[in-house]
Amino acid sequence: MAEQDTTSALAPRLADSIRDKLISGELKPGQRLSEAALSTDLDVSRNSLREAFRLLTKEGLLRHEPNRGVFVATPSMASIIDIYRIRKIIECQALAKAYPKHPAVARMRGAVESARKASENSDWAAVGSQNMVFHASIVDLADSQRLSGFYAQIAAELRLSFGLLANPELLHAPYVEMNFAILETLEAGRAEEAAAALETYLAQSERTVLAAFGRL
Repeated sequence: MAEQDTTSALAPRLADSIRDKLISGELKPGQRLSEAALSTDLDVSRNSLREAFRLLTKEGLLRHEPNRGVFVATPSMASIIDIYRIRKIIECQALAKAYPKHPAVARMRGAVESARKASENSDWAAVGSQNMVFHASIVDLADSQRLSGFYAQIAAELRLSFGLLANPELLHAPYVEMNFAILETLEAGRAEEAAAALETYLAQSERTVLAAFGRL
């Protein structure tokens, strides 16, 4: 019973760790997950790892195939559309009502500066990761732990949709300076204007991802 209780308590934290790997782009759509490798990497038992897999499968981030194993999920066109619908509601509202000196604004600036440096080196995976930090920080402007937690799941699904693109530069390069422009507008105290720019930005990003999906 004690072992079962430990496994149940550890599984959510393991799920968070695997979700972070999805958000960072370390795990790709369709990739088969090795229990042995992950249990060693995370220094946990396979029982705890299987429970974390179960939680992430329930979220739609992983899928289990009998006699084959556990795989990273591949987003559908319908799920991509839904993700962007949710992003517009959450991010644009958080930005429109944001305080320009909120601590999350400093994280937004840090993400923009890191993305600029990564783009100079054509490190588009790093640019993508900093883009995820930028948008998570926008959600943090709402000061809602529940909302930020929910967005983490959405962000993982979003990064999986980015993984469908053969050319990550096409997706990430245009948005480095767009992120900067939104940040500058917010810091100038024009939060509603920044939110309107973000809505246009998200619509453009959605079209890019859906077009890539259509070419698969």
